[in-house]
Amino acid sequence: MSDVATEITIETQLEEYRRELTGYCYRMLGSAFEAEDAVQETMVRAWRGHERFEGRSALRSWLYRIATNVCLTMLSSAQRRVRPMDLGPAGSGLATDPGEPRPDEIWVGPVPDSRVLPEGNDPANLVAERESIRLAFVAALQHLPPRQRAVLILREVLAWSAQEVADLLATSVASVNSALQRARATLAAADTAAALREPTDEEQKALLARYVRAFEAYDLDALTALLHDEATLSMPPLPLWLRGPAEISAWMAGTGNGCRGSRLVPVAASGRPAFGQYRPAAGGSGHEPWALIVLEVSGGQITAVNNFLDTARLFPLFGLPARLD
Repeated sequence: MSDVATEITIETQLEEYRRELTGYCYRMLGSAFEAEDAVQETMVRAWRGHERFEGRSALRSWLYRIATNVCLTMLSSAQRRVRPMDLGPAGSGLATDPGEPRPDEIWVGPVPDSRVLPEGNDPANLVAERESIRLAFVAALQHLPPRQRAVLILREVLAWSAQEVADLLATSVASVNSALQRARATLAAADTAAALREPTDEEQKALLARYVRAFEAYDLDALTALLHDEATLSMPPLPLWLRGPAEISAWMAGTGNGCRGSRLVPVAASGRPAFGQYRPAAGGSGHEPWALIVLEVSGGQITAVNNFLDTARLFPLFGLPARLD
């Protein structure tokens, strides 16, 4: 086989793992953009080192070892990513100042389902995969030290054996089991926003249809009727967040009133239903990007509305158009 043909074969083999590696790196890093950077670095290192690989271990394990090392290096100099709810108590819906935007590097961000969820998965596995990329779970993972984080993801999410994880991290099975036990305890305390009940497809379709109708009509009574009593609204990179239908309604009627007349385009983000929100253009005709809205739904109600305002980066990532005419 020619060198060119060999390189094409190697690249094809590596590309087969891009999606699952992106999911792994996203859970590790809390950012879709950093995850893609980490996977690209993993692919480069694997391509450069394939002659030394020699098939002594499975290609998948080898790639995960490289990806883990890349992520651990990236995390060694990074601060923990958070959500607005981690920064302080809920604010007032009557506030006129949502605070100064914080840098992107501090936020847990959304990821397109299409970049991280496996194709052709069975429904039961798909539910578990979606749970493991939801914003609250990924934010909770960030409370763990990086190596504990890797252990928990590999053992609990990807179902690797303790021996496989020990081999990957060059440590003992006892150390892996100990790290997993500590990680479980930390995660149980941190992940307080776990979904109460996954809605059926029909329930979710009906709820989302009502949400779109109410939002595009800017019918605040209909909107707040869809919210759980403890529902939250957040708007990264702004630090302000709100809790409860009354506060959310007050915000939307006041400072957030510029969203009146918006249009929503559906996408799927972080295992949850999401929308690209376009507000009426300041210049007149058409609608311009305003936010990526990620909803958290449980038991027939909306439990969280996560508005990500960095549309310049997020809309291209999710394949959303630059404007609606």
